Amino acid sequence: MNPRYPKDVEARSNTQDEYAADGYESEPLISSKEIEYSPRKRQFSLIHLFIAFLAGVLVQFFVGRVSSGSFSLSDSSTTNADDYGFVPPYVGSTEVHHYPPTEPTGVNTELFPTNVGYPGPTPTGAEPAIFLTAPSYPQHSGAPNLLAPSKFAGAKTKSGKPFDLFRSWGNLSPWFSNPKGTFGVDSGPEAPETCRITGLHFVHRHGARYPTGSNSYGGPAKFATKIHNYETKWGAHGSLSFLNDWTYKLGEEILTPFGRHQLFDLGVSMRMKYGFLLKNFTESNTLPVFRTESQNRMWSSAMHFAIGFFGYPFEGQYEQSITIESWGFNNTLAPYETCPNTGHAAKSDRGTWYVRRWVEGYLKAARKRLNAQLDGIKLDTEDVYAMQMMCAYETVAIGYSKFCELFTVEEWEGFDYSLDLRFWYDSAFGSPFGKILGIGYVQELVARLTQTPISVHNTSTNGTLDDNPITFPLDGRSLYVDATHEVVVLEILTALNLTSLAKMGPLPYDHIPEKRTFRAAELAPFATNVQFQLLSCADPSLTSTEQIRVIVNDGVVPLSPLKGCPEDSKYGMCSVNGFVESMKESISELDWIRYCHEDWTLPEGDKWQTVDGTLHRDDVP
Repeated sequence: MNPRYPKDVEARSNTQDEYAADGYESEPLISSKEIEYSPRKRQFSLIHLFIAFLAGVLVQFFVGRVSSGSFSLSDSSTTNADDYGFVPPYVGSTEVHHYPPTEPTGVNTELFPTNVGYPGPTPTGAEPAIFLTAPSYPQHSGAPNLLAPSKFAGAKTKSGKPFDLFRSWGNLSPWFSNPKGTFGVDSGPEAPETCRITGLHFVHRHGARYPTGSNSYGGPAKFATKIHNYETKWGAHGSLSFLNDWTYKLGEEILTPFGRHQLFDLGVSMRMKYGFLLKNFTESNTLPVFRTESQNRMWSSAMHFAIGFFGYPFEGQYEQSITIESWGFNNTLAPYETCPNTGHAAKSDRGTWYVRRWVEGYLKAARKRLNAQLDGIKLDTEDVYAMQMMCAYETVAIGYSKFCELFTVEEWEGFDYSLDLRFWYDSAFGSPFGKILGIGYVQELVARLTQTPISVHNTSTNGTLDDNPITFPLDGRSLYVDATHEVVVLEILTALNLTSLAKMGPLPYDHIPEKRTFRAAELAPFATNVQFQLLSCADPSLTSTEQIRVIVNDGVVPLSPLKGCPEDSKYGMCSVNGFVESMKESISELDWIRYCHEDWTLPEGDKWQTVDGTLHRDDVP
């Protein structure tokens, strides 16, 4: 039996949402403790059947009330979550539109064909190539079609910088271009004058989504459940008066319309920048292979990226590999599904330990202020934190959220830092699993760069797919695209030993470091993307003509921390050979069995620290 799961959970089907560890993007909707299994065969009489029928009628009645919008927040007789198909603490959306209709009338597909011929002239032109023709690089603002409260117009942060609400939500922020110098390199993604771009390995996250089915700290559904099912009548006034008739409108897990737009837009932008690389495929008579995962939001993100990059229809223009994200399937784009130890709370939920302590401080005044506007109900600190979460999720789902108006600039800076804490300690340089979970992708990157198959599959790599030249081509193709989650992006950056992103760690939970270099909003927002840019350079000062750069959301990351890479690279470049040798050394230093299968524990909280994403101690019990 796998020690990560109780016996009764192992007996269930191996679906991703049942098995993913807390702290990752998909988490258990229903705790295994809430489910009791009995091998005893049950017998049902007529009275049992009658009661079941009557219960079904009552459930239909309550579902009808919810769907019709007659569900009142401040009414003590409101429907319990059990009554409309969910087990607490998930309340579900109280306003469901169910589009498209299940059986729409008048549908006749024969009268509405998708192609009627007569396309007119269809000659193609030259591929776009901003990198080759434009005098500067286009910047991405990150939030089209989203609206922030007018109260923040012209607002400044404590340090005097312009305040941007959409860049204050950590991993829930929409992606935006990091300006030059963000990570310490005063250079943009455009190629240096003596270099030309020859290839791209591109990794991106899915677009904005609804909340995951999670019971984790500060979840929006937990807050909605509390106020929907509160035991007494209550009311709100002042800035909280909107709660009197507010309904919970969020779905779960899948992309929002804005999230779909993000990935379409990302595909268009990458075609405009790197379209010229497709000429290599025409010359070699091959097609690029893009990878995504089986989760709905991952698959949908890949499809919208492809429509943006190739246009519709995209059939015949590329090959789409869809890897399985579920427990027990090796997958470098979901490596936590292969590592049993990541399910142990002492190892995988360290971030929440820090977040709880940080939140109690920065939201103390907000809790007092908001409770003064409520009668008959009291908010605890987690509720107030969930209201900040609600702001971010409602905005990327429905375009605007009244919850955003409730907090000050300083409180939003505190919220942003809370997510830095969570991901630093759960997924990146402060996590004992940061490097080991990202190293599988690094193995694949090295294989692609050297055109050499992976010799030993002793991490999260999938030998069935990676050893097949069709599903994992190693013939020097100029473009690779992989879609994954933000936790995996952070794990990859950690496995790359990019310690310039971790200079201010370990992160404290009692104050915000003034010059911290690790920010989830800059590294892992919705639709975050990493460019591994390959260049051929004629600069005689370089030790090799073949160079590589790592660019995170348009910000160049220095490779100087890597052994074999120059310390003073003006453009953040390193020779491909030097980069590869450094990665090979890192791969050889990690022991997958030790991290993922051996029995070890960590002291709670800040009694144990790391800043490089490894255990780094042999004396861990």
